Amino acid sequence: MQEQNVKKEKIHTLTIDQKKTVKATGIESVVAFSSSRIALNLSDGGRLCVNGTDLKITAFSKDLGDFEAVGTVTGATYSGKFGAKLFK
Repeated sequence: MQEQNVKKEKIHTLTIDQKKTVKATGIESVVAFSSSRIALNLSDGGRLCVNGTDLKITAFSKDLGDFEAVGTVTGATYSGKFGAKLFK
């Protein structure tokens, strides 16, 4: 029997808890970060930007696609493939 290559799509979630903690799944990489903005590539090809003050990345696992940051979160924006699906 021949093995089949099945691409398992990673699920993306975003949780902002009391504007102090950001947790996300389905993250491929951290593109850029500062204390006021964190840019993340999603596993589906889109991008997520988290804006705020005193932002600090506390955890990131490229293998699992899990991400966490703390600080004062003022917003989050999507662009690229994911955002296009979300707002169709």
